[in-house]
Amino acid sequence: MTVTGQGTDEARALRALRDERSSVRLGAALAIGSTPDQRFVGPLVERCAVEPEFLVRDMLTWALTRHPVADTLPLLLREVRSERPQARSQALHTLSKVGDPRAWPAITRALLTDADDEVARTAWRTAVVLVPEGEEAALAAVLVTQLGRGGQETQLSLSRALVGLGSTMVSALDTAQRSPHPDVRAHALATERLRRDPDTGFAFALEEAKRVVALGGASSSEGES
Repeated sequence: MTVTGQGTDEARALRALRDERSSVRLGAALAIGSTPDQRFVGPLVERCAVEPEFLVRDMLTWALTRHPVADTLPLLLREVRSERPQARSQALHTLSKVGDPRAWPAITRALLTDADDEVARTAWRTAVVLVPEGEEAALAAVLVTQLGRGGQETQLSLSRALVGLGSTMVSALDTAQRSPHPDVRAHALATERLRRDPDTGFAFALEEAKRVVALGGASSSEGES
């Protein structure tokens, strides 16, 4: 499918974005991204909010990154405040790919602590990409409030985000390792293990941390340099 400036081709592309066949939707997003046109930015953003297929969503994001930031940024910033979790999550993901620092103020505490795990996980990743120099410690202080949250996949996402902040998160993580809540303490210990040894398997680090906490240990890094 070729996307041109002609109205018939525009209508055809928009219909293809809503086609019941994922392969057709994928092709439409690819075509739109290959020939960027400001008229498609709104429909691309709208489709991101409801598209069920991961590969198609990823192509929609790619297509949006092919358009000028001046056209995409305002709509993406609006979407992160949407009532629909997928809209928030996909807009955050796209903002991480766009990488424009002007999006940073939109990464609010409400998003970083969103009740929806997928939204929160995407917010954590996006925040690490966009955080301005000097704001890392403040971001880490918010992220550690989410330690112990969710299942292993969610906890790994948070640990990776914290590790991505480098040494600026150490103080907040040290405090979390003394939390009265066992799940928080174990997650903090596992994150510290991941920081010290990025090749450590997270599942192993987390189970080891839980064992240490169960035995009354304060830190798996005691005695380490």
